Amino acid sequence: MSALAMSRSSSLVLASPSGGWLRGFAAAGVAVGLHALVLALLLSHWQAEAPAAPQVRTLTTRLVTLAPPAPPQPEVVLPPTPAPEPAPAQPVEAPKPAPRIEQQKLEQAALARKRVEEQREREREERQRMEQQRVERERVRREAEELARQQAQQRQAEAKARADAEAAERARQAEAAAAASRQYLPIAKEAPDYPDRALDKGIEGDCTVTYRVTPQGRVEDPQVLGECHPLFIRPSLAAARTFRYQPRVVDGRAVAVEGVKNTFHYRIE
Repeated sequence: MSALAMSRSSSLVLASPSGGWLRGFAAAGVAVGLHALVLALLLSHWQAEAPAAPQVRTLTTRLVTLAPPAPPQPEVVLPPTPAPEPAPAQPVEAPKPAPRIEQQKLEQAALARKRVEEQREREREERQRMEQQRVERERVRREAEELARQQAQQRQAEAKARADAEAAERARQAEAAAAASRQYLPIAKEAPDYPDRALDKGIEGDCTVTYRVTPQGRVEDPQVLGECHPLFIRPSLAAARTFRYQPRVVDGRAVAVEGVKNTFHYRIE
């Protein structure tokens, strides 16, 4: 209807193009009236729903009279009913496993046994290896102790050998020194006879004799050294020939000593 009104108003405007603003105002009023009419029609057809009345609940009571309880009846004991004998148990056959499952179980058991045996073998090899290492360490320790003992014995032997050599050297030096100090010490030495002619004439004097001591300790080649009275030469040489000496020893061997001197003193008391 709005469209119709609009079309009509348009036709009016087109029919009278020279009406002015009054004709436009009239057309707007017609349109507003039409809209109000449509709204009034819609409100007349709409009815609000009334709320439902509340429901009232009623509680009804009734008095009931019960009869007195009856006296208890005596209990009747019935004889025991024998229990029925159990039926003999039927043997139950175990279900037979499938061949494939049984084969898998056998394979798993064999694999488990193999793993256990391998583990035991590894443990046995490990124990053997540890035992070999222990034996090797023990052998090395014994060899080290034996080597140390041998070295100690060798050092002791060397020290003893050095001590023996030093003692022998000291003994040799002492013996050599003793021999050197004894080479002029006679074992037997007698004084010469005083010549009678020198005694009668009252002649006194000294006579030095030099000679060679042999390895046997005897005197060889005595000679008069220096000035000596002629009366004293013969008895001095004769007395020197009777001397006996302990021979000089060098490196364990007796040697001769040259140029041994001895002076005879002739005095009249």
